[in-house]
Amino acid sequence: MAEIERLSERIAWIDLSFVERDRTPRWAIEVGIRCHLVGMSLREISKFLESFGIDRSHVAIHNWVHKADLQPISTVSEDQLAVDEKMIRLHGQKFWLYGAVDPQTNEILHVSLYPTANKQITRWFLTELHRRYQLNNVEFLVDDADYLGSVLAEDGYRFQIIRHGNRNAIERVFWEIERRTSSFANSFSNVALETAQNWLEAFAVYHNSRQT
Repeated sequence: MAEIERLSERIAWIDLSFVERDRTPRWAIEVGIRCHLVGMSLREISKFLESFGIDRSHVAIHNWVHKADLQPISTVSEDQLAVDEKMIRLHGQKFWLYGAVDPQTNEILHVSLYPTANKQITRWFLTELHRRYQLNNVEFLVDDADYLGSVLAEDGYRFQIIRHGNRNAIERVFWEIERRTSSFANSFSNVALETAQNWLEAFAVYHNSRQT
């Protein structure tokens, strides 16, 4: 079928080395992961795959996303990074989202979800970001977020408080994350932090694949 051939085209940013058995066609796993990241709920994907003769539960599809372990890996193209912290809700429960975006390429460099926000958590986020990308000469673009500005100042980072311009890159990413998480809340019905974090990292890889 032409539709199956179209859907089975290789998606370069999905690594299926975790697949140990051939119970499910690899094209179906790739399509299932991609559909989840573009906004379909796990149960919607399960029904969608049924139309192609693939009978898999929403739990199995969740496991595909989890095991793929997609991580945003990029390079910093400019000497500035847009960073932000924001409270979001998953199934009615509050979480704090931290993210860093390259304003030149609009690629997500790092994204993390925490059950609360304070200076220590902010330092954990910045330390991990620095460990990944060695940001010795980077200027951070922030707004009036509760903790980022004060921690950057206390720890001697270069930063600029700005509410428009290059900082809009992180605002667009956060808006899209909020839109997607609110549109398929049943995917996070257990509000498991690890589940949501895995989805965020996979979404970042998907997002970055569309910027090139």
